[in-house]
Amino acid sequence: MMDYRSLDLRGTPCPLNYIRCKLTLETMIEGDCLEVILDRGEPEDMVMSGLRSAGHQVVMSVNHSAWIHLRVICGG
Repeated sequence: MMDYRSLDLRGTPCPLNYIRCKLTLETMIEGDCLEVILDRGEPEDMVMSGLRSAGHQVVMSVNHSAWIHLRVICGG
């Protein structure tokens, strides 16, 4: 059964937001889904690039003026 988790990291500074995503994904298996809400700007850039570099699939599902909602599929 696929695991589904979510993190609301609005207001969480860099690099803590990336670290929280990474730690959560480490407890998940390949194909599991993590929904993440982040502030725009540096958090968006840092988390998206870091997770993609780590082998996870990252898709923006909601694009708000102040925050974004990401769907991250665990790469294992």
